[in-house]
Amino acid sequence: MIQSIKQLIFCCFLALSFFSVAAGAEGIKITSVELERADNDWLLNATFKIELSPGLEDAVQKGVVLYFQTEFDLTRSRWYWFDEKPAIAQRQTRLSYQPLTQQYRIASEGFTFSAKTISEALQAVGTIGGWRVIDNYQIDPTKPYTAGLRMTLDLSKLPKPFQVNALNNRDWNVSSDWLHFPFLPNGPNLFKR
Repeated sequence: MIQSIKQLIFCCFLALSFFSVAAGAEGIKITSVELERADNDWLLNATFKIELSPGLEDAVQKGVVLYFQTEFDLTRSRWYWFDEKPAIAQRQTRLSYQPLTQQYRIASEGFTFSAKTISEALQAVGTIGGWRVIDNYQIDPTKPYTAGLRMTLDLSKLPKPFQVNALNNRDWNVSSDWLHFPFLPNGPNLFKR
């Protein structure tokens, strides 16, 4: 009797650890970031790994459009006042499913892309190339800066019934943590995880 109870408890712990690992895999992670200079601008190239919960994937297949918000900011610390933010940029990427063609559609700033699978679509959403985030006149090349980047699922763009569901369901709160890294106007600016 005691042995069977121990086995039951062990199986429960094993199942809980499996589900916690599976739940922890979902979300957005930044895998690489690069700021490159082009003429008088700084362009951001970044790669995010996006994994959606089965409920979110099902919602997309049923016609719910997801909006991913990417935010970038540049900060310079000041000892005498609040930190200066010379550059702030935001970009929105739209992910939808077209049942007639059975393809996923990605749209961002005039760029559109179609994908056959959800994994291809999420890879396209998570790839940013040549996004102009800093004008050269906004920065002083002699001073150090800190750049920040993150991506979130914009819950405010969801239909109202889904916004209520998102408030009560952790699976719908998909975002990356802020990644802060030093920005050197005269040096290499590449960060990989």
